[in-house]
Amino acid sequence: MEKKKAYFSELSGLYKNELLNRVLPFWLEKSQDVEYGGYFTCLDREGNVFDTDKFIWLQGRQVWMFSVMYHRVQKREDWLACARQGAEFLKKYGHDGEYNWYFSLTREGSPLVEPYNIFSGTFAAMAFSQLSVATQNAEYAEIAQKTFSQVLRRMENPKGRWNKAVPGTRNMKGFSLPMILCNLSLEMEPLLEKDFMEETVETCIHEVMDVFYRPELGLIVENVAADGSLADNFDGRLLNPGHALEAMWFIMDLGVRLGRKSLIEKAVKIALAEVEYGWDKTHGGIFYFMDRLGRPPQQLEWDQKLWWVHIETLITMLKGYQLTGREECLEWFHRVHDYTWKHFMDPEFPEWYGYLNREGEVLLPLKGGKWKGCFHVPRGLYQCWKTLEEIEKTCTSEML
Repeated sequence: MEKKKAYFSELSGLYKNELLNRVLPFWLEKSQDVEYGGYFTCLDREGNVFDTDKFIWLQGRQVWMFSVMYHRVQKREDWLACARQGAEFLKKYGHDGEYNWYFSLTREGSPLVEPYNIFSGTFAAMAFSQLSVATQNAEYAEIAQKTFSQVLRRMENPKGRWNKAVPGTRNMKGFSLPMILCNLSLEMEPLLEKDFMEETVETCIHEVMDVFYRPELGLIVENVAADGSLADNFDGRLLNPGHALEAMWFIMDLGVRLGRKSLIEKAVKIALAEVEYGWDKTHGGIFYFMDRLGRPPQQLEWDQKLWWVHIETLITMLKGYQLTGREECLEWFHRVHDYTWKHFMDPEFPEWYGYLNREGEVLLPLKGGKWKGCFHVPRGLYQCWKTLEEIEKTCTSEML
């Protein structure tokens, strides 16, 4: 047991050091726009800016990340200042006045892409909720609440008037929104009425675990028909192992919050099936997209290996092991850990690569772009660090 405790302690230190001494300093020093506010996310391998457009998803995620670090790790004023200046930029330029959040802005804050994407709102709500908790600022709390209300109002038709699909021909609903709401509901909990919070959570759990999880497949599908049935078309056959794996640690967190051991056990069972199914038996790593019938996927990037998929899997497997003690979770954590640190971590410059080809070679040396920002890597390092600490404590208590 002493040996096991030392092992988890060493791993915990590895994740903590990578987060605090390499990844967070990269974003703190390289991404802040000191002239106009907000953050640059299009950063090359060394952290040089190669495009100045600002994407609301990534602006909100970075506000959230530095708010979390300030609130949960250490009350460093530079972390809080980083979060606050990004939030002020978002507050001033990020929405249309009704808390419909644009997709992207110019460097100066002029809107570039209409608020067609509901996920801009989910990450803005996360950002302002966590910053309000960290600062006790009532205005930030109000922005989070109003934004969350807009997200819920748009659930039935997330893209609204920007939806390109012809209504009535092939009505589908996607997994992404209920998945994100599982996590966002917990983030918003301090600002929500208890009954409303519980109702929202139950709806999300039902959607994820009873609608999109298909017992006949043992897997989660990315889209279903409006009546909840499986559809035999590109969207209806689509699997995204990374989404499913990320969702399962959200469900585990909800299981802990609600005291439902059975929910945790089911999430771990699904996660183990997903990682086994999604693992590339030839080259290692987890596929980006798959087709549930084994047909050619629509996405040409289907076989790429992406940073977030692997990092979210690390969190899921560690939490699964912590909460259930299942050795399969620890075995998968080791396998994914070895692959992730070997292929995504850049030993020469801070932050991690995001995009590999199937063989595990770097496709793009960038550290940030339109979709990759200050989120999955630091959040994953933080979650793994803290979960490993909890596992280490369990080892200690078992020794007493």
